[in-house]
Amino acid sequence: MMLGYVAAHSENLAMAVIVSKGVVQLAIALQEEQEDHIQAAAAWALGQAGRHTPEHAKAVAQANVLPSLLQCYLRAGSSEDLQTKAKKALKNILQKCVHLPALEPLLHDAPPNILKHVVAQFSKVLPHDPKARRLFVTSGGLKKVQEIKAEPGSALMEYINVINGCYPEEIVRYYSPGYSERLLERIDNHMPIMTQ
Repeated sequence: MMLGYVAAHSENLAMAVIVSKGVVQLAIALQEEQEDHIQAAAAWALGQAGRHTPEHAKAVAQANVLPSLLQCYLRAGSSEDLQTKAKKALKNILQKCVHLPALEPLLHDAPPNILKHVVAQFSKVLPHDPKARRLFVTSGGLKKVQEIKAEPGSALMEYINVINGCYPEEIVRYYSPGYSERLLERIDNHMPIMTQ
């Protein structure tokens, strides 16, 4: 808890916690401790360390805590306190994290209320980073985004539209669910041109 209070106080103190390997110890506690109240304290402290700037969030995310926080949040046996603190820590870190390799696994595992924050970060970074756009396609991220069922007009749908706007229309169509079936249908319905 003490590391969380120190990290919450200021950006500089949060960076001191990160540099002194405090995040690594908190990550170990989050992953290996059996007691929910200790995991809840570690989750809260990690959220405080990662909430300040993109550099803070990246440092926390690189300790591979995002999947652990998600697991604590989703685990049915977790206490309400642990679920609440894990969810808040995830949101705190995700809202600042622009380190896309750390976010990508969450595209596949996160529930809609967390997924919204993950997709929002991709929608902030991809329009400005051609290398990241390419990697997002080759890693399967664009395909996963096309599979997300978002309500029309929702914030999540807006983020998806921003991501889709980063790519040529045919690329987006190619990775959309059902596209291969539509192509095969076109082959079935196509009449070949006969030359004599």
